[in-house]
Amino acid sequence: MTPQSILLGMCAGAVSAIVFVSATTGPVLSRFVLFLLTPFSIYLAGLGLGVLPAAIAALTATLAILALTNPATALVFAVSEAAPAAVLSRLAMLARGDEKEREWYPVGRLVAVAALFGGAFAVLTLILLGADVEALTKALREVIQKFVTSELPNIPGAPPIAENQIDEITATTVKLLPAVMAIAVMMTSLLSLWLAGRVTLASGRLARPWPDIASFELPRGSSLVLLMALALGFAGGIVGLMAGGFTGTFYFAFVLLGLAVAHTVTRGSPWRNFTLSAVYAALFVFSAGTSLVLALMGLGETIFGYRRHIDSNTNSGAGPPPQT
Repeated sequence: MTPQSILLGMCAGAVSAIVFVSATTGPVLSRFVLFLLTPFSIYLAGLGLGVLPAAIAALTATLAILALTNPATALVFAVSEAAPAAVLSRLAMLARGDEKEREWYPVGRLVAVAALFGGAFAVLTLILLGADVEALTKALREVIQKFVTSELPNIPGAPPIAENQIDEITATTVKLLPAVMAIAVMMTSLLSLWLAGRVTLASGRLARPWPDIASFELPRGSSLVLLMALALGFAGGIVGLMAGGFTGTFYFAFVLLGLAVAHTVTRGSPWRNFTLSAVYAALFVFSAGTSLVLALMGLGETIFGYRRHIDSNTNSGAGPPPQT
């Protein structure tokens, strides 16, 4: 590793820390965008320079946030942003075999690792909050109460919210919070990895060929993890909330697999653009129902592998499938 790589890794970490700190202030939309792009520079270092510059970037960013904020915030950043970026960028560049028959680390396993990191972040967050459901419920109710009292009246057309409605909103938020946090971390990791991959590919520094993302497969154990997390969710209490984080991320992983199935089965169809646009629009408008259908499609693909047969028939005699 050259001194230039070390310097670039440190710069990438500094950029990530600045973006992370900036994501705590300003309008909600800009904070959301900055949060999504927080680990982007670390992924760039990992894919373009190698594992050691990525590790230096992750460490530099964590230490910078520790200096700017507090240990708890630095720990949250390390688990949610720095560690996934360093590990996923390293895994993405792993390969086995010689140059003629080189097999790169599968995209589906990258998705599964991102899901594990998201679930682990939810568990860590609940531990930092005290691992007490009653304390968490009380804290969230205070936040919601403050929003209803001070912010809601400033929103034109916003309906008034009664005290019993605040209790209902709080109860729902407590149940969904681990899954939402875990999915947010997973989305951030995968989006930054994809974006950094495209930038690195365009620059000519990406060592691996661009994968056919629509053909990715989740490890078979993913369905078992999802079922176990769902079962533990019924235990209630803090264990149920912790399991909710893994339920959310692996459910999201199967939704992504369902979308991959949709991309595969529409290849070669003149209605492909219309069909895929309708699927994504339905996912946006009817998120719960559409995501469930896609997740079931993903589960079916993992168990039965029917996409391989469809894909082979679609591309028979037509060379390799398009890179979607």
